[in-house]
Amino acid sequence: MRELIQGAYDLHVHTAPDVLPRRLDDFEMAQRVMDSGMAGFAMKSHYFCTGERAAMTRKLYPACDAVGTITLNGSVGGINPAAVEMAARAGTKLVWFPTSDSAHEQNLTLGEDWNPDKKLPYWAQVVLQMREEGIDNPVIRVVGEDGRLTEATHQVLEVIARHQMILATSHLSHEETFALVRAAKEHRVEHIIITHVDFPTTFYTVEEQVELLRCGAYMEHCFVTYNSGKVDFEVVLEQIRAIGASHIILSTDLGQKTGIYPDEGLEQFVTSLYDRGISEGDIKKMTCHNQRILLGKA
Repeated sequence: MRELIQGAYDLHVHTAPDVLPRRLDDFEMAQRVMDSGMAGFAMKSHYFCTGERAAMTRKLYPACDAVGTITLNGSVGGINPAAVEMAARAGTKLVWFPTSDSAHEQNLTLGEDWNPDKKLPYWAQVVLQMREEGIDNPVIRVVGEDGRLTEATHQVLEVIARHQMILATSHLSHEETFALVRAAKEHRVEHIIITHVDFPTTFYTVEEQVELLRCGAYMEHCFVTYNSGKVDFEVVLEQIRAIGASHIILSTDLGQKTGIYPDEGLEQFVTSLYDRGISEGDIKKMTCHNQRILLGKA
């Protein structure tokens, strides 16, 4: 049902150019956004700021609102206030906290229980290659040994608040996420996304999501999570109904070389929800309205 994604934003798309293999590049995605009737997308890289890429894409494809992001992994200095400040000055709108370099994510994916015979995500292969090559790339935590947020994290939150950027929690542990979101509220960060709340390594119960809602956060559900079998669609549906459309955004997390195109994934996602009784109005909230609030366009 193509009409269900008219005016939609996908704030979680992995486009090329990138270190990892991707299905399509920024310009191809922009063209698909316009052809599908969507409004825009956020280009995510685990390794680089995409603010400049987004600016170039908007220039060449003005009907597509391309959104730049930065992910606070080791390649940008980790929890680096200067990197976030420069990203903001370049027009970047969304700040992802650590993904592949998160201590929590690496421990679960490459920790003691790691099975070398199990297929690894591409980012984990990069981590292992860097280790083999002797490149120092330590894991990243936002909470210190004293149990408090690090000073650098507080500084990053100040930058996010001052530039009215969006904070996304990414692959942090629950302890880190709750500490970060509460501090973000104290720093007057207005726009917060709890990244793929139903993903196995970041799974939040409905009760935990309700607690995060009190800090004004939006819960993100991604197409890839259930489409790849990491969570049952019934769980996604149950959580959406429990939390309510006014506090949820739908994304795809697509762009992988072997996946479908992001606009196709978003269309499949919303069609499945519609077929299971989610109203068109609620779908529009989760794909258009809430994203516009986060981007300061509502």
